[in-house]
Amino acid sequence: MKMQSALLAVLCAVAGVVQAADSYPQRPIRMIVAYPPGGGTDQVGRVMAEQLSQTLGQQVVVDNRGGATGNIGTELAARAVPDGHTLLMGNVAPNAVNVSLFKKLPFDPVKDFSPVSLVAITPNILVAHPSVPVKSIGDLISLAKAKPGALNFPSAGVGSSSHLAGELLKSLAGIDMVHVPFKGGGPAMVATISGEVQIMFATMPAAMPHVKSGKVRPVAVTTAKRSQAMPDLPTVAEAGVKGYDAATWYGLLAPAGTPKPIVDRLHADVVKILAGPARQRLEAQGFEPDGGTPAAFAAYIKSEIAKWAKVIKDAGIPAE
Repeated sequence: MKMQSALLAVLCAVAGVVQAADSYPQRPIRMIVAYPPGGGTDQVGRVMAEQLSQTLGQQVVVDNRGGATGNIGTELAARAVPDGHTLLMGNVAPNAVNVSLFKKLPFDPVKDFSPVSLVAITPNILVAHPSVPVKSIGDLISLAKAKPGALNFPSAGVGSSSHLAGELLKSLAGIDMVHVPFKGGGPAMVATISGEVQIMFATMPAAMPHVKSGKVRPVAVTTAKRSQAMPDLPTVAEAGVKGYDAATWYGLLAPAGTPKPIVDRLHADVVKILAGPARQRLEAQGFEPDGGTPAAFAAYIKSEIAKWAKVIKDAGIPAE
């Protein structure tokens, strides 16, 4: 009798999940962006929210919850009811880097989320002030080895992608450069343009206007593959730094426990969206759309956590 009751409970639970997935979504969906409006995560989030509103038949509303390097909004998403009506436009920082930067993170980037899809990647681009005699990665490495500590590179803050991209190059190339943290990518770019610092690992959308105007010189892209936006620019790895790969990425996640049929539905919609006009919109802003499977995104997050943990440890960056 107990066995029959237990089996009945399981069957009811399964039926409930299937029914919930079939009727999903039942009301407007909140997409949390753990950063203020205007940044890369917000840009990608708003494009996807607009498109998902059409494919899902319910309004998807962006909810900006910035603060604590993305931790505040990410924790809010992790604690939400796992019914598909709260989503997170994740980012490499809170979803892969911060676990190694904070002594006590208020969420687990692996256990607390159901990955839906890697939506887009933004290559960082290494740029130099025109007065600096660096036109290639080889030039930079030679200069850094000839004058250890003479080259300064800014970042949007400790632990940001612009910081860690520089630390990864220092580690793999065996060179010494000085990190100068700023309060955001905008001030860091201003310092590079003015010549206050010599080089910068900037996001592609932030760097492209200044590259085109000649205010900074492009040296290389930091991803494993060349950028679609600047296909003639070599990668750092191509220039001889084997294994170098640093990018800012954005992905759609749901709270852990979200029914698989809902996750699969959302992934199918992401794939459909990234095959349409939204792809061109993202590419025009310097993003490279992806659309990989939930399993592939889950594996990618784990690999990113491991990679950046090593970089942070090797660089001696203290946990906050």
